[in-house]
Amino acid sequence: MKGQRFVREVMESKQRILVISFVVGAIFFVLLLRLWHLQILSSEDYRSMSENNRLRFVPVAASRGAIMDRTGKVLVSNRPSFSLAVIPQEVKDKDSLFDRLARLLGLDRSEMDERWNKVKGRAKYYPVVLASNISRDQVEIIEENRLRLPGVEIEMKPVREYSSTILAAHLLGYIGEISDDEMDKNGYEEYNPGDYVGKNGIERSWEAELHGNDGGRQLEVDARGRVLRTISETYPTVGNSVVLTIDAAVQKQAEKAFGDQAGAAVALDVNSGEVLAFVSNPAFDPSLFSGKLPADVWKSYLDDKRHPLENKALTGQYPPGSTFKVITALAGLENGQISDSTTVNCSGSYELGDSTFKCWNKRGHGTTSLRKSLRESCDVYYYQLGERLGVDLIAKTAQKFLLGMPLGIGLNNEKPGLIPTAEWKQKRFGKRWYHGETLPVSIGQGYVLMTPIQMASMIATVANEGTVYRPFLVKRIVDTDGRPLKEFKPEIIGRTGISADKFRLVKQGLFAVVNEPGGTGAMARLYDVRVAGKTGTSQVVKLRDSKRGTPYQFRDHALFVAFAPYDKPEIAVAVVVEHGEHGGGAAAPIAGRILRAYFDGKKPVQKPSEKSNVTDEEEDAEEISPSIKEPRASGDTAND
Repeated sequence: MKGQRFVREVMESKQRILVISFVVGAIFFVLLLRLWHLQILSSEDYRSMSENNRLRFVPVAASRGAIMDRTGKVLVSNRPSFSLAVIPQEVKDKDSLFDRLARLLGLDRSEMDERWNKVKGRAKYYPVVLASNISRDQVEIIEENRLRLPGVEIEMKPVREYSSTILAAHLLGYIGEISDDEMDKNGYEEYNPGDYVGKNGIERSWEAELHGNDGGRQLEVDARGRVLRTISETYPTVGNSVVLTIDAAVQKQAEKAFGDQAGAAVALDVNSGEVLAFVSNPAFDPSLFSGKLPADVWKSYLDDKRHPLENKALTGQYPPGSTFKVITALAGLENGQISDSTTVNCSGSYELGDSTFKCWNKRGHGTTSLRKSLRESCDVYYYQLGERLGVDLIAKTAQKFLLGMPLGIGLNNEKPGLIPTAEWKQKRFGKRWYHGETLPVSIGQGYVLMTPIQMASMIATVANEGTVYRPFLVKRIVDTDGRPLKEFKPEIIGRTGISADKFRLVKQGLFAVVNEPGGTGAMARLYDVRVAGKTGTSQVVKLRDSKRGTPYQFRDHALFVAFAPYDKPEIAVAVVVEHGEHGGGAAAPIAGRILRAYFDGKKPVQKPSEKSNVTDEEEDAEEISPSIKEPRASGDTAND
């Protein structure tokens, strides 16, 4: 019995040892299998993770290039700003961290989540920007609570600083954070979420030159995220600078001249197409768009009936009114329908069929020649001329000036305007052109639409007697040391083919508009420079209640185009004052002030001692007030 029990115990012991051996063997097999997986199959992954835990990449944003006027005055530069970023690999509890940041800094939790989700799939050591352009107070709060904010970093990024809150805002544009749609576009492959890009204006059109190349530092850190050493560093490359054709002094006076009025103005070099001033009023503060625009500011922009966010000089399409009589007059001369001696009797209206077309002067202008028709802006003269010409001949002359199409100024969304023809109406409305529709077209009403850029180009082409230059805004691109990289020259895009003697007949009438008694543009007259121009008033609505007064949005637009000096033109100007009612009273004075600023800028610079104790406001007044001839000459009562 004892022997059997002993044998049984030995057998049970062997079985237990066998089971234990099997279990231990299985454990060692699993360990060896795991070790093989870690050391062989996943070695590269874990080596990368180890490096990422040890290394940290800190991007260094490049400064954008400056934007300067033609004289080298800086219009847009850079200033430092702070951004809040986190490193994903160091964030263990995202929700807890975001809640803490929202509570401490007053940040929008949903916005942080949105920014975090945008960068899924990127390297976990690359910082994710959660908030841009944070305040110094917020930076201090972050530093005070750094131990409670794992993975949080403060990045310094340059943002735009504008020389004035409104100077050429629509032209210069603004920057903002890159959007998802932009990230997917060609040319943005090297950009990262949180980067700033140009959104409109020069900032957008010349983004490739202005942006520069970002740099960065590769840092070694310990387990607590403390920097041990810099492993490598790539320095950012500052973007190139853009030198504009704009004259800041002329631009400043043009903007001041508008005051609170809505409208646009464009000034061109007659002999090159360089844009000397580019105004859309009222303007906006472009610096506000670099961060999150306050809701109340955004609402104020949207509610403003003057539409401050619209670039009126580029996208505003207005009936040119009587400024278009220049085209109709040239069409009449070119097609032999009138000469300088052709006269028309204006009694205050013109009958065509069952319709009556009124002249702005209800009493009539009497016997009217070409010169007088321009000087006093007689509508009846052009009604009869338009009837003889027909819409297609008027359109043919307008098209020689390249009206009715974008001129390619180099900014996005330039509008084409509209020069109607009989064929156009048939295609657009499926109806034939009626004879009576030509009469409004002949005085710049009806279907005719032009942008301020086109109006300036039209009068510049008249001034230089037939050469159409492409308006352009950039003179050169320069590097950080000021060395020119690209130069932009004048580009001729068309020639009218109209003879110089016909241009001179029209120009004589335009000179009379500003300088002779009865001229509608006397308010643009300068004491030392001979100015030629044409007023215009374009109708916004057909019928108005004159008894109760006309609401602002239904008042006529006021227009004026001009060039100077008359004998040897240098500058052309087009001004549109929305709902200003009369070109002679509202638009002509603004054009005069622009011209005054341009010619004053050509005078010798005054010595500092001679300008002591003069404030900026007094200096501005001195530049303008003595130069506009007042009082107006006897008989200067017309106000088209």
